[in-house]
Amino acid sequence: MNLSIKRSSVMALVLTCGFVSNSFAQSLDKMDWWSDAKFGMFMHWGLYSQTAGYWNGHKAKGNEHFMIHEKISLKDYAAIAKDFNPINYDAEQWVLTAKRAGMQYIIITSKHHDGFAMFDSPSNDYNIKKQTPYAQDPMKALVEACHKHDMKFGFYYSLGRDWEDPDVATNWPYKGGRSNLVDYPNEDIKVFSKYFERKVKPQIKELLTQYGKIDVIWFDTPELISPEESKELRDLILNIQPDCIINSRIGNDFGDYKVKEQEIVKGLEVQPWEACITMSKNWGYIEYDTIYKTPELMTRQLLEIVSKGGNLLLNNGPTAAGEIRKEAQDRLQIMGDWITLHSEGIYGSKPWEIQGELLGEKQDFIDNPKILEHENTMKDAVNDATSKAVFPEVRFTTKNGALYAYVCSAQRSKIIIKALSTKKQSKIKTVAQLGSSKKVVWKQTKAGLKLKLPKYSKNEIPITGFKIIFE
Repeated sequence: MNLSIKRSSVMALVLTCGFVSNSFAQSLDKMDWWSDAKFGMFMHWGLYSQTAGYWNGHKAKGNEHFMIHEKISLKDYAAIAKDFNPINYDAEQWVLTAKRAGMQYIIITSKHHDGFAMFDSPSNDYNIKKQTPYAQDPMKALVEACHKHDMKFGFYYSLGRDWEDPDVATNWPYKGGRSNLVDYPNEDIKVFSKYFERKVKPQIKELLTQYGKIDVIWFDTPELISPEESKELRDLILNIQPDCIINSRIGNDFGDYKVKEQEIVKGLEVQPWEACITMSKNWGYIEYDTIYKTPELMTRQLLEIVSKGGNLLLNNGPTAAGEIRKEAQDRLQIMGDWITLHSEGIYGSKPWEIQGELLGEKQDFIDNPKILEHENTMKDAVNDATSKAVFPEVRFTTKNGALYAYVCSAQRSKIIIKALSTKKQSKIKTVAQLGSSKKVVWKQTKAGLKLKLPKYSKNEIPITGFKIIFE
């Protein structure tokens, strides 16, 4: 029985199939911490947080992208900065919130599509220090807090969209579809290389030289960047900080890992990958966006992603005042309590030969929508393709010769894991419940591993992890 997918085997498969660029092979060592981390916090924070989903007295189209959807001029949008003053911002509190939730790294928007820098950018005055009454660099405190509390840190940077710069054309979903056509209507005269030299390279240098060690540069929307420019940008980053990890959205196959946005891969993925997913419907702070995924659903998504070899980058949008919303804090605390007990089979784990198994007959749990919804209030969110279904299943991981089986949302107190039958696997030696010293009632048969589950309290996530050792 193959308890784990060996790193050498994965590497051979990746190189044989040609899934990623040679940069992947060159960056395996620096990827070790990232591959072991499994869980990170994504934070979207900017001028759009100030308007909280409104514009001129009505709910704005496009949420955090409303500058484009509402066809607002740069002058009018920039005026928002005059009111942006995050007086309640506490960088250490942000980091501790993430750490208590079990998250291992933080990625935050240094510059979103609106082109406004949320850091001190000497090369471009359109930034939080120069344009707002706050007149400080919040990134400095956040990086320091991450370093203090052993939290890895990365900057998000919108690469191929920038509504402040006159030379940024776009081609999605059609020519000019994500461009600032109010101030710069002529797409044909825009030259990406001018923007690349004038803004991108100077600001990336600033992000890598002003704050000490940066662990990740998380690009978004490569759009029209050329292969030559993607390579130049990668070289620039690694010349300054050789251990910095770069995601696939640098463009043209020059990233270290690939990104799935609001989506989870269907099966095992051998290439390093990460799913960035919202807790609520939107990325940035929207005052009326109050329906959040349940802690149970988000924990299930984490386990599904980890079982398929990926990381979960879970997003929340702080308020303009600099606060993490209570809806997010409450859910993160519940997840953190659960992870404290069950982390052994998550951090540093690898996918098993089977990623998951439905509990019960497929007909019962796939074709019955009432069972699938199971009191879950989060329906399909904006551009969110992840399943909101909650049903009984098992997710598997492996580490150091042990198998971990996470039994999720079971309807009954006794279950059978068919994948662990004596017909399919070696004889089981021990079964232990993670985070508990209680003796587990279990029996391995030809039908599968029979397990008795613990009872759950009202506010407890109904997921239990078991550590399984084979003879």
